Amino acid sequence: MERENQFVGQSGAFLDAVERTSMAASMDRPVLVIGERGTGKELIAERLHRLSPRWGEPLVTMNCAALPETLIEAELFGHEAGAFTGATKTRAGRFEEADKGTLFLDELGTLSMAAQERLLRAVEYGEVTRIGSSRPINVDVRIVAATNDDLPGLAERGEFRADLLDRLSFEVITLPPLRVREGDVDVLSDYFGRRMAAELEWESWPGFADHVRRQLDEYPWPGNVRELRNVVERAVYRWQDWSQPIGHVQFDPFDSPWKPAAPATRRVESKAPAISNGVANGAPAINPELEAVDDLRSAVDAHERTIVEHALGKHRWNQRQTAKALGLTYDQLRHCIKKHGLMQEEG
Repeated sequence: MERENQFVGQSGAFLDAVERTSMAASMDRPVLVIGERGTGKELIAERLHRLSPRWGEPLVTMNCAALPETLIEAELFGHEAGAFTGATKTRAGRFEEADKGTLFLDELGTLSMAAQERLLRAVEYGEVTRIGSSRPINVDVRIVAATNDDLPGLAERGEFRADLLDRLSFEVITLPPLRVREGDVDVLSDYFGRRMAAELEWESWPGFADHVRRQLDEYPWPGNVRELRNVVERAVYRWQDWSQPIGHVQFDPFDSPWKPAAPATRRVESKAPAISNGVANGAPAINPELEAVDDLRSAVDAHERTIVEHALGKHRWNQRQTAKALGLTYDQLRHCIKKHGLMQEEG
């Protein structure tokens, strides 16, 4: 399957970030891309490169967290033969590979202070020196860097060079998390679902059942768009019935009644106050969800509906299997379906 490299979304927060990226692309200055995991930082770097005057030159990517600290400098700046153990031949670094083009540094916040110092010189003077050499090499490279760290906070604590942060932050593009991109979960779910259906050679795209769309919309998506894509594609390929709307989705692929138990660990005495029957130090523990309940019957009904919807989808609307899984008789399940008006969502 071809690599996903398209921007899909319609929310204002998302479109603002894309517009700012397009504006910054033509400026031959460093750009910092900030965002949670899975928000599309690498796609922004690609857009900055493709829309820039450097579009015909290399776009070189390096994940700063993927290498041990001892090799990062050699990877970035290159090395001469014999510069260190294992350096059997001269090798150009990522800066030289990206000459005239763009260098994308992902997970920038993980760079060591020594690597940051050398990076600062490269950004400021356009010079890099291979490890084991005293001869500087001139390079013409645009830097795009990405992180999910709080770089200003790290700089204040002395964990990131403030002068390097100043050089790299000509423009800062902060990507919104999926949970605040109003309406985009539905758009992205449909997009990824259709792509997966086409890959599976389904005759048509049935879409998602209404209760599944609600579940997708209400989920917080800590892994953002990358997680959404995995969840949607997994739901489509497991469903395997293009004639019916997809009625079940599993957010946690590791969730199973047979997953191995966590290894026993030695008990460590906690300094937290003891809680017994929801009471800590004589004061009731507060559950925000329970505090918000002002209609018990409606809250119970809503919870019951969610459970029945989920079970029906999991068992592909096989009502006898669903009743057995929920510990109900067939008639009891039929009563629940009728009570909550779920029959209209079955097809």
